[in-house]
Amino acid sequence: MRRRSPIPPSPLPQRGGVDPVRVKLPPGAAWATVRDHLVERLAAEAGVIDGMLDAGLIVDAAGHAVPRDMAYVPGMFVWFHRELPYEVPVPFAMDVVYRDEHVVVADKPHFLATTPRGSHVAETALARLRRELGLPTLGAAHRLDRLTAGLVLFTVRPEERGAYQSLFRDRLIAKEYEAVAPYDPALALPRTVRSRIVKERGVMAAREVEGEPNAVSAVELLEQRDDGLARYRLKPRTGQTHQLRVHMSALGVPILGDPLYPVVTAPVPDGDFRRPLQLLARVLEFTDPVTGCEHRFVSPRVLRAWSSYDEWAAG
Repeated sequence: MRRRSPIPPSPLPQRGGVDPVRVKLPPGAAWATVRDHLVERLAAEAGVIDGMLDAGLIVDAAGHAVPRDMAYVPGMFVWFHRELPYEVPVPFAMDVVYRDEHVVVADKPHFLATTPRGSHVAETALARLRRELGLPTLGAAHRLDRLTAGLVLFTVRPEERGAYQSLFRDRLIAKEYEAVAPYDPALALPRTVRSRIVKERGVMAAREVEGEPNAVSAVELLEQRDDGLARYRLKPRTGQTHQLRVHMSALGVPILGDPLYPVVTAPVPDGDFRRPLQLLARVLEFTDPVTGCEHRFVSPRVLRAWSSYDEWAAG
């Protein structure tokens, strides 16, 4: 078996906690120069790429500026920083609940993406923690949806990241979520929901289909109120996209503030932080794969629709 060549370290530093873009030139001889490939691959106007090349903003593994006429070399890496558009700051605190030399556990607020993706780059939990803690090597061991609040595990050392990611892949970490949703006295709880969920690229909502279950969630009623709301404990045993949101909707008790389930609503404008999704990653429990320590972390957050429904509903 042929070994993959190691990825060289980035010759460019982070900016504001955001890594530079790394591009590997693929096999083939379809392009005469590095420039030609970048123009095609990045779908940018030729003038934009030429301007970056002329300004020395695209570099090779040694940190040397790539000239316009550099010959195309399959397998070569180049790096550059993208110009980031303005992002509306997420005006909620993110507390660090635990930190040692191996991991950081943070309590992410609603509306803050976990890692850079799409239009959310600098305003992400990862970039914010890298800036605030001065830890440029910090990486995410898993992700929470942008709209979900709660505990996220980050790794300090890149060489240990795989060990912590394997906790989630191999289901060696216990996760508990909390949700606020309508109360249905006819819904028998606790129960375990099993279904097959598919999420198609380019489609916002996931959906249940016939077939072998790939999503399993335990649902338990914690308490109910006279106003028709209830608080639920949710324990996902698998990790399909939007799994808990899909299962709660399928049970007829969709989570409050959900813009996708049961019905996809119009996108909320940037900067509209009203009525956050009432879903919280409350507990993370695992045996540390590096130190052997037993960890149990609990978010102290209170879902707002439960503590003050009128305030949450009014935004």
